[in-house]
Amino acid sequence: MSQTTPYAPHPHIEARLKTGPPKVVDARLQLHGPGPLARLNAKVGLRITVLVGTMWTAYAFTVLALISAPSAFGSGNVLIIVAWIAQTFLQLVLLPIIIVGQNVQAAAADQRSQATYDDASAILAESRQIQQHLLDQDDRIATLLAEVKALRASS
Repeated sequence: MSQTTPYAPHPHIEARLKTGPPKVVDARLQLHGPGPLARLNAKVGLRITVLVGTMWTAYAFTVLALISAPSAFGSGNVLIIVAWIAQTFLQLVLLPIIIVGQNVQAAAADQRSQATYDDASAILAESRQIQQHLLDQDDRIATLLAEVKALRASS
């Protein structure tokens, strides 16, 4: 019999196994709460983000912004030209491009998160095997020590 302290898994392990990796729906619930209105708000927000966050939208917004460019530049007024560049062109065109970049970064972060979760699960499985191996060794060592003691006592 082993004389070592028995293996006691960390409480987080059981909780993690029950919940699994974080999901988008968990974030939605945390941000918007439960209920039909919260689901609608999250769905509408996500849909608009998906639609606006494309390069095609950036191209369309560029064309839309350029329609008013001749009027802005034709005015000769520096304030109007700066306002057109800052408020019309940059904001209108950069918004979808920034969202595209954020979507790419979010996808990479999701992949890293899943890889980390998978690595942690593999390490947990390996650790359990190591723990069992050590317990088996402890039992075998205890048996051998008992046999050595018995041989000494009999001689």
